[in-house]
Amino acid sequence: MNRIRFGYVGCGFLAQMVHHPNFKSLPDCDFLALAEVRPQLLKKVGTRLGVPRLYSSHLEMAEDPDIEAVGISGGLSTQGELAIPFLSRGKAVFMEKPMATSVEQARRILEAARTGGGRLMVGYMNRYDAGNQLARDWIREFKRTGDVGKPTFIRIHGFGGDWIGGLDNPVDQTDEKAPESPVVAPDWMPAGWHAAYVNYLQQFTHNVNLARWLLDSTAKPRVRAVQLEEDRYKGTVILDYGGIPCNLESGNIDSHLWDDHTQVYFEKGWVKRSTHPLLLRNVPCEVEVYRAKPKRELIKPIPDPAWSWNYKREAQAFLHAVQTGQPFDSTGEDTLLDVELFEDIFRFLLTERNEI
Repeated sequence: MNRIRFGYVGCGFLAQMVHHPNFKSLPDCDFLALAEVRPQLLKKVGTRLGVPRLYSSHLEMAEDPDIEAVGISGGLSTQGELAIPFLSRGKAVFMEKPMATSVEQARRILEAARTGGGRLMVGYMNRYDAGNQLARDWIREFKRTGDVGKPTFIRIHGFGGDWIGGLDNPVDQTDEKAPESPVVAPDWMPAGWHAAYVNYLQQFTHNVNLARWLLDSTAKPRVRAVQLEEDRYKGTVILDYGGIPCNLESGNIDSHLWDDHTQVYFEKGWVKRSTHPLLLRNVPCEVEVYRAKPKRELIKPIPDPAWSWNYKREAQAFLHAVQTGQPFDSTGEDTLLDVELFEDIFRFLLTERNEI
């Protein structure tokens, strides 16, 4: 197949540590262009990567007729805005989560894709983890056979820890000021809640999206109850995934590990997946499967491939879908459900507190 003529917007930490090297290493990627508003950093990174076209603005790159696909890493509330010029020009876009920090913003992004003919893939790298894919296969098989009964409960636990896993690879830096990233939140939300809302959304959007994907659910979960502490981060949210209750436990911990797991319970068994530090390369999620029938059994099946990195697999999946025209597995339309859910969570909380 033809190599994809590719450009990347952004030279921040995650872009340099993850996305630049991954796309650069793939034989199907012709890494032609880089955009960054900090000129010295742009030159440093562009020279190191050997990228021939350097742009001081994403708008300049969007006008380049040779670029057919782009990746974007930017501020939490602004990277979706960066995607709009590319989508409106019919280009394929891979962007980091969150796609948007309000439903209104998400709909504008999707409208740009619809009218311009572009396609959007959101970086939910957990969907491309070989361990998570194995866990999903087990859940599907349990639901198909009914051998362990019906699904009864979901537990989502996200306390964080050392997400870089001791990674010490240097990144290019300059003394230039990073571009400002104003916080964008729903119009109905009190201003004093904006920063906490965006922080909660960007951290746990991975978790709620993964649970829906594991269950093959295309419906938005319903919010049953919300109990968050005054920091609006630590606490528990009770959700309903199509009749299956779910506890979302959020918090933080000082740990050398990454304390994050999802467990789907059945009447006579469970499937659990646990995540390693996110930047620990080539180590998929661990999977644990318990069955009470026909005999009590606890196993830890090995993903295939046994050693792979979900960030690189999502880059491969993006390029393959662009080449073949196949749909993305983590689309903007699907992500809209997550943005709607987080607005629902904070609307529920604010209503309970009589603040809206």
